[in-house]
Amino acid sequence: MSRRIWSFPGGIHPEENKKQSKGMPIRSMTLPKRLILSLQQHIGKPANPVVTPGETVLKGQVIAEASAFVSAQLHAPTSGTVVDIAKYPVQHPSGIESLCIVIEPDGKDEWVTHEGIEDYTTFDPELLLAKIRSAGIIGMGGAGFPTSVKLNPPSENNIETLILNAVECEPYITADDLLMQERAHDIITGLLIMAHILKPGNILVGIEDNKPEAIHAMEQAAQNTPVEIVVVPTKYPSGGEKQLIYMLTGKEIPSGALPANMGIVNQNTGTAYAVYKAIVHGEPLISRITTLTGEAFDTKGNVEVLVGTPISHLLEQAHVDINNINRLIMGGPMMGFAISNIDVPVVKTTNCILASSKNELPLPEAENPCIRCGECARVCPVQLLPQQMFFYAKAQEFDKTKQYHIMDCIECGACAYVCPSNIPLVQYYRFAKGNIRRQAIETLQADKSRERFEHHKERLEKEAALKEAKRKARAEAAAKKKAARAALSTSSTSGSAENEASPSNEQAEETKLLVLKTAAATASKKFVEAKKALAVAEKNGADNIETLKEKIAQLEDKANKAKENLKAAIAAKKSETNQTPAISHEPLAKENAEAEIKINQLREESVQAGNALKSAKKALLAAKSSDTTNENQVKTLQETVADAKGKVDTIKAALREAIKKQKAQSGSSGESTPASTAESEATEATANKTEDGL
Repeated sequence: MSRRIWSFPGGIHPEENKKQSKGMPIRSMTLPKRLILSLQQHIGKPANPVVTPGETVLKGQVIAEASAFVSAQLHAPTSGTVVDIAKYPVQHPSGIESLCIVIEPDGKDEWVTHEGIEDYTTFDPELLLAKIRSAGIIGMGGAGFPTSVKLNPPSENNIETLILNAVECEPYITADDLLMQERAHDIITGLLIMAHILKPGNILVGIEDNKPEAIHAMEQAAQNTPVEIVVVPTKYPSGGEKQLIYMLTGKEIPSGALPANMGIVNQNTGTAYAVYKAIVHGEPLISRITTLTGEAFDTKGNVEVLVGTPISHLLEQAHVDINNINRLIMGGPMMGFAISNIDVPVVKTTNCILASSKNELPLPEAENPCIRCGECARVCPVQLLPQQMFFYAKAQEFDKTKQYHIMDCIECGACAYVCPSNIPLVQYYRFAKGNIRRQAIETLQADKSRERFEHHKERLEKEAALKEAKRKARAEAAAKKKAARAALSTSSTSGSAENEASPSNEQAEETKLLVLKTAAATASKKFVEAKKALAVAEKNGADNIETLKEKIAQLEDKANKAKENLKAAIAAKKSETNQTPAISHEPLAKENAEAEIKINQLREESVQAGNALKSAKKALLAAKSSDTTNENQVKTLQETVADAKGKVDTIKAALREAIKKQKAQSGSSGESTPASTAESEATEATANKTEDGL
C-alpha cells in the first residue's frame, strides 16, 4: 500500500536545467592557496576562535568553538598554518565582511587524531548528540541550523516522524542527487543514527520523481530498514520544509510554530551524510558536495570541496573564463543571490555555484508598476498576499507587512518568477524582514536598558529611604537622650521648694557657668602659649625676653582669676541646688572646682609633653637618616624619646584619673548636667588621643 501524497497550494514548474551537471561523477578539488573560514556559517551566535596567527593546525582540528547553545564548532579543513584572523568578504548579497580565520595549507593534509564508532546502536543518544555537536554539523540545505539542537527537541515534543528532505527542487542544483546515487548507503546510515537519537515511529525519505537513479539507489540502501522512500511529484518549491511535511503527512505547520511542535523533525540529505561521517569515521564537517553549473563553466558537475575554498579557485579549476560570466550566483536561480567578489569562500551551506551566460540568465528587465493581476498570490505556496506585502514593504510600513505574515515567507521566488511587471518581489520582502528583525533587536535592547534604568532608580530610592530612616533614628535617639538629661536635671533641683528656680534662671546659670569655663580654658591656653614663646625666645637669644616675661605674669594672673571665678560659680551653683539643707555641699563644690583646675593643668602639661615627644621622634628620625650620625648620638636620642614617652604616659594616666574622680564627685553631688557631662567626655577623649595624635 503506497503512502498518500498531499498537494500543497500554489507552486510553479520552472525549467529544471539539471542535466548540465549530472553527466559526471562527484570529483575532488585540489587544495587552494588559502582557506578563508567564516566564523558565522550558521544561524545563531558566531563561533569563537581558539587559535592565533602563526599557529600550526592539523586537518580536523577545532579552530573555533561554539559560543552558545545555537552555534557550531569550526574545524581546519586541512593541515597548515593560521596566517590571519580578520574581517573578509563573506556569503551575503551585499558582500559584507565578517570575522574569518585564514589558513595556508602545507600540502600534507595531515589529520588530527580521530576515531569513529563501530556500532552506534550500543551508544547512548546523548553521547551521539555530543559527537554531532563537536563535529560542527549544521543543516546543509537551508539556513544552517545546528543539527545537534534540531535532534534535541524539548521533552514535551514527542517526535513521531523523521523526514529526510531529498527533494532538491531548485533548478540547476544536483548535489543531493549525485550524493544519493553514489553514497546512498552512507546517507541511510546517517538517517538511522538520527532515528536512534529521536526514536520516531516513522522514518520517511521524500524524493522528487525527476531523480530515478537516486530513487533506485536509496531504495536499495533502505532495504531491510524501517526507512520508507516516498516519491513526490515534481513541483517547485516542494523542497520547502513546511511544503514537504504537508505533502508527506498532511499536517500543516501553523504560523510561528516549529515542526518539532507537531512531532516532526526534518533533515537534509547532506546533513545525514555528515552525521554518518562524524559518527562512523569520527570526521567533523570540513567539506561538502557543491554543484558547479551554468553555461560559463567548461567543466560542469559536482565536486567535494573544502569549506573555506575561495570561489575563484573553483572557477579556475573548472576552466571558467570570467569574462564570459554574465551573472555569478551562489545557490540556485530561484533562492540564490548574486556575488560580485569571486574571493568569497565556500561555506557549509553552499550547495551550488551558478555561472551563467548572457543568453542563459539575462539581467532582469526594468521594474514596472504592479498591474494587480494576482498571479503572485496564485502561485504562493504559503498562501500569503505578496501584492499587499510588496506595497507596504516599498512604503516601509513594516508593521503592516507583519500583519500580512511576511515573516512566514520562505523567499522561494515563485511570485517574482510569474510577475509580468518584473518586480523583484523577494528583494522587497528581504528588505522588510531585515528591518523588522533590526527593529525587534532595537526594541529588545531598549527594553533591557529601561529595565536596567528602573532597577538602578529603585536601588537609589531604597538607599535614600534607608539613609532617611537612619537619620530619623539618630534624631529620635538624640531627642530621647536630651529629654532624659533634662529630666535628670529637673529632678535634681526640685527637692527643695525654697531653692527651686525657674527654667529661665536655671538656663542663665548654666550659660554663665559655661562662659566662665570657656574663659578659664582660654586664659590657661594663652598662658601656656606665652610660656612656649618665651622658651623659643630664650633659645634664640631674642631681645624681647623681659617683655615676654611681663606678659606671662599678666596672663598667669588672668588665668588664676578666671579659675577663681569658675570655682566660685561652681560653689554657688552647688549651694543653690543642694537638696538636703542639713548637709553642706561646699566641700564638694570646692573639690569639683579644684578637680576642674587640675584637669586643665594636666591638659596643658599633656600638650607640652606631646610636643616634646614629637620633637624627640623627629630628631631621632633625622639622625637615623643622616650619614654623619654616630651610634652614641642615636642612643642618646632614643633615650630622650623613651623619657618623653614615659612622661606622656604618666600625664595621660593622671588626666584619666582626674576625669574619673571628677565624674564620681559630680555624681555624688547630683549636679551632673548635659553641658558638664559633655565637657567631661570631651576631656576624657582628649586624654585617650594624646599619644595617638603625636
